[in-house]
Amino acid sequence: MQNIARTVGFKHGERNVFFHILTACNLSCRHCYINRAQHGVTTLSREKIEKWLSLFADPGKKANLIFLGGEPTLHPDLPFAIKKAKELGFFVTVDSNGYLFHDLLEKTTPELLDFLSFSLDGPDTATNDPIRGSGVFEVCVANIQRAVAKGFNVSVIYTVSKKNLQALAAMVPLLLKLKVKRFFIQVIGLRGNSAQNDSDETMQVSRGQWLATVPEVARQAAEKGIHVTYPQVFLGPDETFECAGNVAENFFIFPNGRVYQCPLCEDHPINAYRIEDDRLVKNEGLTEERFFRLNIAEGCVMNKLLQADNIEYDGQGNPKYDGQGNPKYRISCCLLKREIG
Repeated sequence: MQNIARTVGFKHGERNVFFHILTACNLSCRHCYINRAQHGVTTLSREKIEKWLSLFADPGKKANLIFLGGEPTLHPDLPFAIKKAKELGFFVTVDSNGYLFHDLLEKTTPELLDFLSFSLDGPDTATNDPIRGSGVFEVCVANIQRAVAKGFNVSVIYTVSKKNLQALAAMVPLLLKLKVKRFFIQVIGLRGNSAQNDSDETMQVSRGQWLATVPEVARQAAEKGIHVTYPQVFLGPDETFECAGNVAENFFIFPNGRVYQCPLCEDHPINAYRIEDDRLVKNEGLTEERFFRLNIAEGCVMNKLLQADNIEYDGQGNPKYDGQGNPKYRISCCLLKREIG
């Protein structure tokens, strides 16, 4: 049976909560999106975590919760947070850089933690470690093996950049060897470190490079029984643009109380919500929500505003686009995904 990638439409009534319980990390990855000037340096207390989790729990909705950092396993109360989130009805994932501090695998169980995701940006030390840090590949792979042996559902996240695109296909045999069930391919976003670093190591790949490589590697992995998810990024001529901020419930929570609906906005103080006195408060004024409503030929408004270099124009001189002409393609919402497998 041939595997065919399918676009995963935004699911009305489903809630996705991305909860950064701290911003501290033991690594300094070149493409890290954390911006401590905007996201704070606080490590949330156990009490705050419990109270903030309850703000986003809704028994009437399917709710996915992803614990993030920084490195979330640096938080000694992460096992407590996992247990509390499960009690509130969340499908719980932890995204880790692989170091698994505070004996996480011994302090939680596969019954409480639905998925444990590891970030790897290369199939070997030579590709991964210049991006993520010396010795990281060896530690991460060893802990993936430990997690699989203990019965955890394990996924791997690979952030594509010009530095590691050529190594993406070599991830498939590694994932098979490690018995990884899910593979998430991410596009690099120009925020945090990436927005401040113009080197080739962190620059986004071109549309041609992405389309020539990512869907094919995803197909190869799916043929081997691995479930692959990757961002749509570029819309086809007959595909409709839709902004998740208008139709879905996505919350990106930071320890300083900012709550965003769009990850592209996170470098800027335009968050739609904030947590104040342990209450979720809607912000007034010029917030990200106002941008979501704009309809432009390029597709995603925030992409046009913040990383317009990945859009090409036909040069036909349409005055509406400052003489650049019409866009050759549209950029999808960054939360729109393709799945295969």
